[in-house]
Amino acid sequence: MMPAARESLLDAAYTALSRRPWAAVRMVDVAAAAGVSRQTLYNEFGSKEGLARALVRREADAYLAGVERALAADHDARERLTATAEWTASAARENALVRAMLTGCWNEWLPSPTLSAVPSSSAVPAQRRADGPLPSPGDLVALVRDRAVAVLSGPGTRKSDAADLARSCELVVRLALSCVAAPPGEGGVADLVRGALHRQLA
Repeated sequence: MMPAARESLLDAAYTALSRRPWAAVRMVDVAAAAGVSRQTLYNEFGSKEGLARALVRREADAYLAGVERALAADHDARERLTATAEWTASAARENALVRAMLTGCWNEWLPSPTLSAVPSSSAVPAQRRADGPLPSPGDLVALVRDRAVAVLSGPGTRKSDAADLARSCELVVRLALSCVAAPPGEGGVADLVRGALHRQLA
């Protein structure tokens, strides 16, 4: 199957999920919305659980790609971490699956696939990956922290400076998540993060 068709099916599943609880999303409707047969959908994902895992995997990857973009900006470390926090808060606000992955709060509206790997007999490489372990909230925080440290620390960074940077990066992600639960007032996420980073990265 072409990757574009797989994406169309995942788009159709995501759209269906925005309209009704996952328990009410029917495979036949997802296939019809994507313009493929139900058999094609089953060939690609194996089951509704496989489709859920693939959808969660895709949204996690998209969130992490946004983190990469924020960290790649041509700014100093403080501004790049601020952009990472703003992206984290906006992605979690706008995407219920990203919010659930980052907070661990899955409600009855959403699919809630097990985070551990499941046995996979799929011939589709993308599905084998989706059937592997899915990231927990702690995994995602660690992935963002470690990526930020790798991008922001230079070749000659001392071990103690790298440890401080790791703490600052983790603080930023956790602050962003707190803003999802309790939105900040005027100044938003950026002011909160800049204030927290003022001493660490001065």
